[in-house]
Amino acid sequence: MANVKITLKKSLIGRLEKQILTARSLGLRKIGDSKVIALDDSVKGKINVISHLVSVEEV
Repeated sequence: MANVKITLKKSLIGRLEKQILTARSLGLRKIGDSKVIALDDSVKGKINVISHLVSVEEV
């Protein structure tokens, strides 16, 4: 599986609860937080929910 680096680029303040919980489940709490995660179907779905808040790079 490929690894991706996910970085939170925009604030979670004022977002829907679902989007906040999705970001937290990926380990993103503050703007600038990054995590390297193995890409699978569940992670793709989470990225899709908050795609407007994060940037994704292949590692």
